[in-house]
Amino acid sequence: MKMSLAGSSIERMHTQAITPELTRWIVDQAAAGRPAEAILQPLLEAGWEQDTAADAVATALERVVAEHARENGLPLPVPVPVPLGFNGCSELEVDGRRVQVLGNLQVPRLVVFGGLLSAGECDALVESARSRLKPSATFNAETGEDELHASRTSQGIHLPSGGDALLARVERRIATLLDWPLENGETLQVLHYGPAAEYRPHYDWFDPDAPGADAALSRGGQRVASLVMYLNTPARGGSTSFPDVGFEVPAVKGNAVFFSYDRPHAMTRTLHAGSPVLEGEKWVATKWLRERPFR
Repeated sequence: MKMSLAGSSIERMHTQAITPELTRWIVDQAAAGRPAEAILQPLLEAGWEQDTAADAVATALERVVAEHARENGLPLPVPVPVPLGFNGCSELEVDGRRVQVLGNLQVPRLVVFGGLLSAGECDALVESARSRLKPSATFNAETGEDELHASRTSQGIHLPSGGDALLARVERRIATLLDWPLENGETLQVLHYGPAAEYRPHYDWFDPDAPGADAALSRGGQRVASLVMYLNTPARGGSTSFPDVGFEVPAVKGNAVFFSYDRPHAMTRTLHAGSPVLEGEKWVATKWLRERPFR
């Protein structure tokens, strides 16, 4: 069904201006569940260029989201990594490697990648960390310190960025895939989960109102996205689950799950957990991305 607004901004698209009326129309279409291409098509038919039309739709929605946040006392959204849009390529070529797109959710903003790492790269990361593991700590929002906690029963180690050719290659591939500055990433953390080990449901962003928030935010601003890469395939269990949306990502060697959060709020629906390992062991490498250069 062709959509139009008689006597409206859409009939005056030669100006290619985002009027209040056009903004309302775009928001109404999005709220009705129209896919992006259905919203764009009337603008394209009216003479808008593809990039200009896409920017208009994005800008209109961003304005409404910001207004909603201000009116309801919510944090304002910030830019986040966007590795791909909707209904796009099922495979991406990154750093000379073919990476599959296995899943792509809007809420939470989540992408499952297949074959991000080769089997050899996975094995090498495991071996680089194996002899240096320590009990994994969690950030205490009250004190601003990393501390051991019963909710997290893994062991891990942070590997220095660019520490060797393998790390440099993996870091560069992540930055290219996610289209996010290399310097805005925290150091890669390799984690080991033995039998029954888990990480209970949690958020990766920092609560800006917590007493210890300044200690975390001073190192590059807020976290805006996470990438969990699976370095082996457990015999059973060990998935990454998202309880708010009833979704889980199986731990498969070489695959990865990416999710972003444009504000430190539960509305992002990025509550997630490392489910218990029921048989065997699990190795992962985690990369957290910040608003600004990490230091």
